[in-house]
Amino acid sequence: MSQKILSRNWGREDSHTLEVYQRHGGYKAIYKALREMKPQDIVEEVAASNLRGCGGAGFPTGQKWKFLPPPDGKSRYLVVNADEGEPGTFKDRFIMELDPHMLIEGIIIAGYATMADHCFIYIRGEYSEVRKRVLAALEEAKAEGYLGGDILGSGYSLRVSVTSGAGAYICGEEMALLESVEGKKGWPRLKPPFPASVGLFGRPTVVNNVETISFLSHIVERGGKWFAELGTPGNGGTKLYAVSGHVERPGVVELPMGTPLGEVIDTCGGVRGGKRLKAVIPGGVSSAVLPADAVETRMDFTSLQEAGSMLGSAAVIVMDEDTDMVKALGVITAFFDNESCGQCTPCREGTTWSHRVVQRILDGRGRPEDIEDLFDIAANMNGTTICPLAAGAAMAITGFLTRFRGEFDDRVAGGTTERTA
Repeated sequence: MSQKILSRNWGREDSHTLEVYQRHGGYKAIYKALREMKPQDIVEEVAASNLRGCGGAGFPTGQKWKFLPPPDGKSRYLVVNADEGEPGTFKDRFIMELDPHMLIEGIIIAGYATMADHCFIYIRGEYSEVRKRVLAALEEAKAEGYLGGDILGSGYSLRVSVTSGAGAYICGEEMALLESVEGKKGWPRLKPPFPASVGLFGRPTVVNNVETISFLSHIVERGGKWFAELGTPGNGGTKLYAVSGHVERPGVVELPMGTPLGEVIDTCGGVRGGKRLKAVIPGGVSSAVLPADAVETRMDFTSLQEAGSMLGSAAVIVMDEDTDMVKALGVITAFFDNESCGQCTPCREGTTWSHRVVQRILDGRGRPEDIEDLFDIAANMNGTTICPLAAGAAMAITGFLTRFRGEFDDRVAGGTTERTA
């Protein structure tokens, strides 16, 4: 059985409360961090841990922190991305609902390591109950002296605020998120400059995902080397995989980083109804779909990139033998068409036209040139916009067309009947 880190308290009654979290070792790591370690010591441990950003990009966390300039006595910010808008993704929700104090302890450690004086937790608007639970946990932590001024007599002070989005997928992108926190329209900014130098309100800022931050207390307590050895080279620790679709037991499972895709599916009871596996989207709809014969692929950032896809948010969407792949792509292109912010022309036009072409095929009006048109649209979107939304849409389209081209050709030729998605 794999080691549980983030999910270790999920089965306990009242696991979201301060009393239960402390009873099972919670908030011990901040004593070590604030009293025995310098900020740079924590940064080096996190770098040694091979912890990578769990929100989608997978950038090494310790390296990201090292981009910050030296403190200058003015404000510095930590922003926690709890937007979680990628379809199929619901792991951060579990952390915030079932163990919010693990996130808060990680925030204190990250804030101290980066010398931030104010943290913003940006929670997606649909998570109204999650927001209430996080706010209640913050009040408990503050009352205990873990937040506010001079935490544990260390001289370090941290203020934490919670802000909610309005349901826009684009605000999961870090620059659009910062714009939204500032009260502006959630449009991504051009990079550079990067948030580390010019972020929230023009000040140095670190943006990390909920899952990423929640690992920090364990890394401080047990060391970066321990964490790195739990995963694969360059991909440290365990991972929360949010598994949905045609499986017997959908949900969030914690397994070592690099667990084979087939084992992740088996942990959730296998394909529903004993049917055969047809395809899997391994990292949310922005990642390229994989065929059934890819079940030996390791679920880490490196291995999935080599397989022509990406781990992304580790939202594993399982599709059985009856899935209509044309209809599935139609759902995905409709999502990207709806969620493009419209700032960049290739994304605004490309997401709309790709959805229209797929819908035309679904309506029985497809033309032989439609398939090549979709490839061209995807190519024109990929790498031509400010943020990765268009690139994610392009990867999804290309993955479906490349790996299941026959179904699209048959639908255009009128050679198949529609199946269930």
